[in-house]
Amino acid sequence: MSAPKRQKSSKDVPYELIYWPGIPGRGEHIRLALEEAGATYTDTAQIEKGIEQVTAQIDEGNVGDDFNPPPFAPPILRHGDLLISQTSNILLYLGPRLGLVPSEDDEEHPDALYKVNALALTALDGLSNEVHDCHHPIATGLYYEDQKEEAKRKSKDFVENRLPKFLGYFERVLQGKASGEGPWLYGGRLTYADLVVFQCLDGTKFAFRKAVAAAEKSGKYAHVFKLYDAVKERPRISEYLASKRRQDYSMGIYRYYEELDFGPEGRD
Repeated sequence: MSAPKRQKSSKDVPYELIYWPGIPGRGEHIRLALEEAGATYTDTAQIEKGIEQVTAQIDEGNVGDDFNPPPFAPPILRHGDLLISQTSNILLYLGPRLGLVPSEDDEEHPDALYKVNALALTALDGLSNEVHDCHHPIATGLYYEDQKEEAKRKSKDFVENRLPKFLGYFERVLQGKASGEGPWLYGGRLTYADLVVFQCLDGTKFAFRKAVAAAEKSGKYAHVFKLYDAVKERPRISEYLASKRRQDYSMGIYRYYEELDFGPEGRD
């Protein structure tokens, strides 16, 4: 007997975000997209014993089902009988469905999805993954206290070299013709890449307060910070940020350690 064909998930089916409670983490990029679109979704971070759903998905005994391989790590999105993981992959799926990229029929912006995705991936590389590596530069399995000196060296280099590089890149994008009119990265309209940049910059502001404050004050990245403010002022995003659904930064990707809070001239 042949295997049953998977039915495509309807837009009317609620989205299910499976992610750790207690930290915004990488799941926050998915939340922001769902919130901006006004989509109906559930979030294991907000339900009793939600962590059990997370651990069940990444348990070594989970081998998946007829259609879905087991996910390696959250964030995980379930939509109907579809189960996918990886932040950028989930956003690639959600973007067209939530109206957060120009449609395939938009002749003015052909292949927009892949251009938006590239921008989001760049932000995740430089302002999420690299920020995480600042406090865990040796191994994720070690405590921060076991690699403090290396973390100081990594953080100092990030502030001096990597942060300006990525802020400078997005400033160039925002000044380019492809960004279009207004504060957005591509096509003159908000896309999920703008939400990713917002969240990455917001977390980096928490972790490296002196450096980001100095970057904003410098005026070199005026378009980047204008984008940040524009996202923050979106009605649904503003409501979400003020709600209890928005979790505080703590011991996730974005952490604050005073000894790593380098400014352009060091920690003083």
